[in-house]
Amino acid sequence: MTLPVAMSGTDVIGQAKTGTGKTLGFGLPLLERVTVPADVEAGRATPEDLTDAPQALVVVPTRELCQQVTNDLLTAGKVRNVRVTAIYGGRAYEPQVETLKKGVDVVVGTPGRLLDLAGQKKLNLKHVKSLVLDEADEMLDLGFLPDVEKIINMLPVKRQTMLFSATMPGAVIGLARRYMSRPTHIRATAPDDEGVTVANIKQFVYRAHNMDKPEMVARILQAEGRGLAMIFCRTKRTAADIAEQLERRGFASGAVHGDLGQGAREQALRAFRNGKVDVLVCTDVAARGIDVEGVTHVINYQSPEDEKTYLHRVGRTGRAGAKGTAITFVDWDDIPRWQLINKALELDFNDPVETYSSSPHLFSELGIPAGTKGTLPRSERTRAGLDAEVLEDLGETGGRGARGRGGRGGRGETAAPERERSARTPRSRRRTRGGTPLDASAATAEAPAAEAGSVAEPTAARTPRRRRRTRGGAAPAPVTPAAVSPATDAAEAAVTPVENPAAPETPRRRRTRRSAEPVEAPAVETPVAEAASVAAAPQAAEAVADTAEAVEAKPRRRTRKAAAPVEVAEVAADAAEAVEAKPRRRTRKAAEPAAEAAVTTAEGTDEAAPATKPRR
Repeated sequence: MTLPVAMSGTDVIGQAKTGTGKTLGFGLPLLERVTVPADVEAGRATPEDLTDAPQALVVVPTRELCQQVTNDLLTAGKVRNVRVTAIYGGRAYEPQVETLKKGVDVVVGTPGRLLDLAGQKKLNLKHVKSLVLDEADEMLDLGFLPDVEKIINMLPVKRQTMLFSATMPGAVIGLARRYMSRPTHIRATAPDDEGVTVANIKQFVYRAHNMDKPEMVARILQAEGRGLAMIFCRTKRTAADIAEQLERRGFASGAVHGDLGQGAREQALRAFRNGKVDVLVCTDVAARGIDVEGVTHVINYQSPEDEKTYLHRVGRTGRAGAKGTAITFVDWDDIPRWQLINKALELDFNDPVETYSSSPHLFSELGIPAGTKGTLPRSERTRAGLDAEVLEDLGETGGRGARGRGGRGGRGETAAPERERSARTPRSRRRTRGGTPLDASAATAEAPAAEAGSVAEPTAARTPRRRRRTRGGAAPAPVTPAAVSPATDAAEAAVTPVENPAAPETPRRRRTRRSAEPVEAPAVETPVAEAASVAAAPQAAEAVADTAEAVEAKPRRRTRKAAAPVEVAEVAADAAEAVEAKPRRRTRKAAEPAAEAAVTTAEGTDEAAPATKPRR
């Protein structure tokens, strides 16, 4: 029904059930409208009509469908030698760019990679005569609509546009008319096929428990007459888990989902087509357009999201007149969603029967032999398995190629240098972890080695330990012969300025460190000073420092800040003379009256003592 309308150049909206040949419905008119050298030889075209730019464009939603449509068009256009190429993501750019440079007639691609190459001026869309949107309801969905609009804006205004899909909602048809000129809507159905699904597909719906589903699947896969089987899951994680469980149970299974690299996805599909794998566990990326001969069973492991998804999943079996079986598991939580799907498709499974892996009706309805268990007997494990299929290195782009089973050939040549760089970086950091570069630490170790000769190696070994001891504070100062004694250092450190508001107003004189240095050692070693150091170490240090000033021949004026420490020192001197026979420990409170008298005697003045006692 489509061929005569499409051959005349009219815009077409084609709608038909799954498995009825929509690919060649738009593929044959495309191949006929393309101008190739054979047309010039036959006199149907002139040499000026030939071009290396694409003359037809087919846009598809998934990579797997892109590859399948390309293979079908190559087979159909072999006689006329039509050049067809696939442009989709997950593969390296360079081979696709080289193919475009050599010249192509028909391009089949996914929206993302088509926009990339068109934006880089590698893909010329100015000579496109025909545009096809395969699985149009998916292409015009909200996720793909912006990309599709950008692609359409790059095409010539005068062109033929065709839309094909098994499901075509009214809103999508209204949206598609914006890009079409007086389209003809063709809906092909058989007279005796009233339902929305193909009549030769048997459908079964069971209410199943999530923990019992793997066992049920393993027993269904051992039914009589089962050929290839496809299992659809809602999430990528569930698909990977079920594929792994079936492999442990002895089945030759493969997985196709978005977390796998493109090489692994194509490897699983090739193994499934070639019969090396008889169970393909996948998400909805393989629900549209995938055509594999011999698929007898489709299992919906999880309830589909809507009626369109259900139709496309079930349509993977019963294709081209063959018979098939569709089994759907509905969990208790999914009952409301399933009832909406059942009402929209006008099915008879509004209330699915509760079913377990041991239920008798499961065995009788699906033809499962009695006594079948969830593990495939070893005598029936005759498939080669997924590893028997070659995994191609596609030069995949992006970071997801390294994950999953198929990530071994993900990024190919670039993986090794990245590992080398990551291995070298920690070693360079460890060389400078001590705080100084490696060259500087070696230069520090050479200085003592030049003096010590043969002792150079132990000195270099001790350098890091000395550096570690002082990491928390400042670096140690070099020790010189002119260094002061520990007693003098303690005395100087203990002398701190003390504010005394009651001290008399006297001219100030700044005391320097040099005036305290000539103090002789006997002045420090007095019994009372030792006793005072036991009571209060800071006060004794102040007394030792200021006693030298008190014994000078020429009396001098005192500063306000040094007044308090002098009183303590003079008290210590007078007390030493008074109690030489029996030294005893004095406190500051008991020494205050004597301190006032000592100040008057030592300075030789009639000034009155301060009215208040000095502050500590």
